[in-house]
Amino acid sequence: MNFRSKLKRTFLALAVCSAALGVSVQAAEAEPIPLRGVVEGFYGTPWKQADRMDIIKFCAEHGMNAYIYAPKDDPYHRDKWREPYPTGELNKLKRLALSARKQNVRFIFAISPGLDIHFGGVAAYRDRDYMIKKLTALYDAGVRDFAIFFDDIKDKSGKEQAEFLNWISREFVHTHRDVSPLITVPTEYFLEDMEENGLRKAYTKAFSETLDRDVLVLYTGNRVVGDSLSDEDYQKGSSLYQRALGIWWNYPVTDYMEAKLALGPIEKLPTHAAIPAVFFNPMKYERLSKISLATGADYAKEPRDYEPAKSWQKNIRAQYGRLATDMMRFADQSQEMDNHSWAKCGPADGTELHAKMDAFWAAWKGRQDITPSASALNRELAAVERSCKRLQDELPNRTLKECLPQLQQLQRIAAADRAGLKLLCDTRSGKTVRKSERKAFAEQCKEVRAHDKKAVIAEKTARALLDQIEAELK
Repeated sequence: MNFRSKLKRTFLALAVCSAALGVSVQAAEAEPIPLRGVVEGFYGTPWKQADRMDIIKFCAEHGMNAYIYAPKDDPYHRDKWREPYPTGELNKLKRLALSARKQNVRFIFAISPGLDIHFGGVAAYRDRDYMIKKLTALYDAGVRDFAIFFDDIKDKSGKEQAEFLNWISREFVHTHRDVSPLITVPTEYFLEDMEENGLRKAYTKAFSETLDRDVLVLYTGNRVVGDSLSDEDYQKGSSLYQRALGIWWNYPVTDYMEAKLALGPIEKLPTHAAIPAVFFNPMKYERLSKISLATGADYAKEPRDYEPAKSWQKNIRAQYGRLATDMMRFADQSQEMDNHSWAKCGPADGTELHAKMDAFWAAWKGRQDITPSASALNRELAAVERSCKRLQDELPNRTLKECLPQLQQLQRIAAADRAGLKLLCDTRSGKTVRKSERKAFAEQCKEVRAHDKKAVIAEKTARALLDQIEAELK
């Protein structure tokens, strides 16, 4: 039995189980997730051909079996979806599809027509024709897996969107025996937007009830960028659709907060649900994305036994070798993505450093001997500073280019923290603090602030410490 047949049987079994058991998506055997991989679905500068070739190889090496091509800023994917790819660009997609097939990775071409697609009148017939021609061109180039997305648009024609997808299934997918079932993302693609007062919104109701059962629906969990998705919450989402949903997880993507890198592990996803698919949306930085993506691969293969911290350490060791300890110190300070609004995801930054900070401030405010806690904090900051220096000196150029601003900023912050910590200790011990020392510290703080917007890192740890030290020295 080929992979496509196995996948169809999996989806069918999930659908039957969902209908029979009131959309119970609990499973005796929840691992591995059948369809698991990477979705290049971020806004901003798309990956280059070499990046995509590399990530397909990475997927194969880590037991992931799919890559979705869906860069928002590829004009022929979204803004100019009706227009055919120029020959050069089409040939690149052909080479990607061929490379993926050789490595047993499904190359899934996605198209996003929702900005201006027509569902009525003569224009609707034209748009259907445009879509068939577009998909046929990709099919002729070797693509056998397709997705049609309706995310991030204002129009909420749920019934019409679903009918369009059903038509594409009948007229294109089902007329090609080697094409897999469609994949889609609806306009209401996270739980908080799908329901109101526990009931499906009109769009979600119309879309879910109209859509054919063999179309795989992806959603992002409770929110666009959520901190977690429990088995219970996953059950709620699937219940709204009366089918098991696939997961599009927005970590380590940073297109909404590009000055920070997401270098933590995938965490807090369902462990017992029978999930048909999971895709991880990466950063525009392909090499650095591999830290999180490798942990996502471990999760997708064994959800129940997955341990985020152990996976994170294992994969950094595998990827960075003799620089692994230094990379862990750096990455540890750049894990949590929190825009203080609609997005929050990833482990807290620098928990060990934060604990040493708390111990120091407790001693400081309690008028206790600060020497032990200050020494421990200084040693931690010095280690971070050394690691930043070593990574700048020894990382491969292509990797260094992706993280140099953050490495330099963390090094500045750690150095300023240490200088400020010395001033605090001298002040507490009664030593005379020279004006030149205060001036030098002020200059360090000024230099850090000058780079705050371009390189965000350790906001709640080392960077917050610097603000606290400044306040105490005033």
